[in-house]
Amino acid sequence: MKAPREHARKVARSLDEAVERAGLRDGATISFHHHLRNGDGVLNAVLDACARAGLRGLRLAPSALFPVHEPLTRQIREGTVSAIETAFVSGPVGEAVMAGMLAEPLRLTTHGGRAAAIRDGALRIDAAFVAAPAADPLGNISGTLGPNACGTLGYAMVDARHAAHVVAVADQMLPYPCQSAAIGEEDVDTVCAVAAIGDAAGILSGTTHPATDPADLAIAENAIALFACSEHWRARFGFQTGAGAISLAAADALGRRMAAEKGAMGGFLSGGITGAHVRLLEAGLFEAILDVQCFDLEAVRSHARNRAHRAISASAYAAPGPRGAVVDQLDAVILGAAEVDLDFNVNVTLAADGRIIGGSGGHADTASGSALAIVTTRLTARGFPKIVRRVGCITTPGASIDAVVTEAGIAINPGRPDLYDRARAAGLTLLSIEELEAKSRGSATRALPPAKREGPVVAISQSRDGAILDTIHARR
Repeated sequence: MKAPREHARKVARSLDEAVERAGLRDGATISFHHHLRNGDGVLNAVLDACARAGLRGLRLAPSALFPVHEPLTRQIREGTVSAIETAFVSGPVGEAVMAGMLAEPLRLTTHGGRAAAIRDGALRIDAAFVAAPAADPLGNISGTLGPNACGTLGYAMVDARHAAHVVAVADQMLPYPCQSAAIGEEDVDTVCAVAAIGDAAGILSGTTHPATDPADLAIAENAIALFACSEHWRARFGFQTGAGAISLAAADALGRRMAAEKGAMGGFLSGGITGAHVRLLEAGLFEAILDVQCFDLEAVRSHARNRAHRAISASAYAAPGPRGAVVDQLDAVILGAAEVDLDFNVNVTLAADGRIIGGSGGHADTASGSALAIVTTRLTARGFPKIVRRVGCITTPGASIDAVVTEAGIAINPGRPDLYDRARAAGLTLLSIEELEAKSRGSATRALPPAKREGPVVAISQSRDGAILDTIHARR
């Protein structure tokens, strides 16, 4: 008698069975991806299944965590989860970490650092659970099909390629072969159908909304003016923005500048992609989008229809190493900041009151790799100064930052005298970082609480190459 067909062996009837098939033991490392961002439902459901299986001391390696993952705090409290390594945390999980609930310090990596650690074997994943918008019974996974299409699957690609066991968790099962597969059946061990992997409406979340305030828009315009007067404004340049409001407004400002300068032609846009980037591509201003993650549904739709809107893995995007990465080809990146200090160090991890509000993501990767790294920020936020003597946590080292653009003017890193001379010749308003700090402090209506730099370490901020940049201490 012939053996059962492969798809009959691959399909699990439930998440409980999928967890059992993965062969997990106490202390195992499991990973998840965040392409559904604050709409993800897979991490919570899988951890519930792990708890039912009696697993303890699990080590999580998600690419990011959001407020939707609040149930994880219960798994931490009950001992199902003891350690987390990720590039971004916001919401209740960050609060639980600050309260000292996690048995081991949270490790905050960069997206590129995480991908390199997985690729090189420093971070060994026992089981990767991939939220699949559509899949077939053999595990071919598409991010562009299904009711919860999320577009590219750049973070999941790395996990699926290197994890010991890979589970595709899908809410849209299609006949074999699934079309437009981003992850192939050869990388998937188990397929599990569920009612819903989450809600794609949650992809647009957090700070990922373009600025509308006139002062913010002016900052975005000045950031592009600084780029335009630099030596890096050239034919076929590579460009990226962060996910902050001003950074996204800079994409629109760039389009206006390029349209006004007839013949200006960009090479590629990269990183997390929004509708603003899609408009630049479809206006013929750029040749390609290299997309590791879609930040809104317009980008999701673009990836499905535009051949020049290409998916890249997190490793190809930002992992350091001799093979190179997209971020190392960037001519300019526009980034945001929670704080910047006198040494140009940037914090996007802690709020002024000490709460964990994020992490590097690709911030430090792009600042390190780009020829020109510009940080945009208002002088104050919620009454607190944003240009400070010392940041509450170093997320991105100041040596990677070339300029800081605020509503009061632009500070150029002293290590870039060439950029300073060009900006002065262009008539841009230039101030020292010390002058910006004084203006920020003078505009603030609330004093920063003293940074807590003693007591139990609850989180560690790591650089792109894994070196420790800073530590975060418990708030009890």
